[in-house]
Amino acid sequence: MPEIHQARRRRAQEMARDLGADAVLVTAAPNVRYLTGLASSNAALLLPADSADGGGVLATDSRYALAAERDAPDLELLTERFIEGRLAAEAARRGVRTLAFEAQEMTVERHASLAARAEGVATVPFGRKIEELRMVKDPSELELLAAACRISSQALADVLPEIRPGLSERTLASLIDYRMTQLGADRPAFETIVASGPNGAIPHHVPTDRPLRRGDLVTMDFGALYGGYHADMTRTVAVGEAAGWQRDVYDLVAQAQRTGIEAVEVGAEAGAVDAAAREVIEAAGHAEHFQHGLGHGVGLEIHEAPMLGYGAAGKLADRVPVTVEPGVYLPGKGGVRIEDVLVVTAGGGARILTSTTRELLVL
Repeated sequence: MPEIHQARRRRAQEMARDLGADAVLVTAAPNVRYLTGLASSNAALLLPADSADGGGVLATDSRYALAAERDAPDLELLTERFIEGRLAAEAARRGVRTLAFEAQEMTVERHASLAARAEGVATVPFGRKIEELRMVKDPSELELLAAACRISSQALADVLPEIRPGLSERTLASLIDYRMTQLGADRPAFETIVASGPNGAIPHHVPTDRPLRRGDLVTMDFGALYGGYHADMTRTVAVGEAAGWQRDVYDLVAQAQRTGIEAVEVGAEAGAVDAAAREVIEAAGHAEHFQHGLGHGVGLEIHEAPMLGYGAAGKLADRVPVTVEPGVYLPGKGGVRIEDVLVVTAGGGARILTSTTRELLVL
């Protein structure tokens, strides 16, 4: 897909020119992949602001050199172990006077080393410009994300019959992970969460050997990684039977999620979407039991812009995928979280990519 990456680089070059920089050094791995197609743990891109100066110089080490030739054939390639210093020196050699860099992911030590190699070159923060570009997904990205969500939903459907008293949290998490891989996932998008009984009050509980018990609520937060794109969904089920308080909390979270989903549309303020769902939970007297943000963007990273949280700034746009994941967590008792991936659509509202029912399942 060189044409797609070329178009993305042209937009980044416009941003560099607007900043007054002669070139930008892209070092965040997801951003390098977004602009070049290369997935690597050690790669960086020197991108000139003027397209007349070429499409950029991609540097990576010998482990990824063949992959770089395959995935970014239109870019000049430098094979080097210490990529940032090499590209900084290359910028100076090519007459760059002002070099923008990704300050949000660069340590002070790395910047000092970079500046030492870029003799006579002034460095300026580029900001999260590439992350801003990444928010709005192109059709090919949405196809990959939809595939990741389909795998996730099917994996849960296949594992649900295995959920029973005596099965441990850790084993259930492994079953979900294995099934996603069987269905074509590259790997789990993040460490799968399974939280049963009182552990459900911990939003990011790490699965243990605790066995599921009759009367437990069990929260499963998981997702597939497919083609570099991350799915993220959560379902809470009841084992054996559901007590009245459990149904009440579940119904409350489901109502809050429906309200949040209805608020997702082109032009909606990110903070207002969070507030719409949060007000439902607060009105029921559970404000202190919902402390995290309502959701976040997903794509090449599991958590990326935009953030849907209290006080979050910015407006949603067409083709922006976000999660909506309200929860209520009761210390010592358990919790409920329901999460889906949605894509904001220009035609109105949002399209839900995670298909598993949001009704309370009693297994």
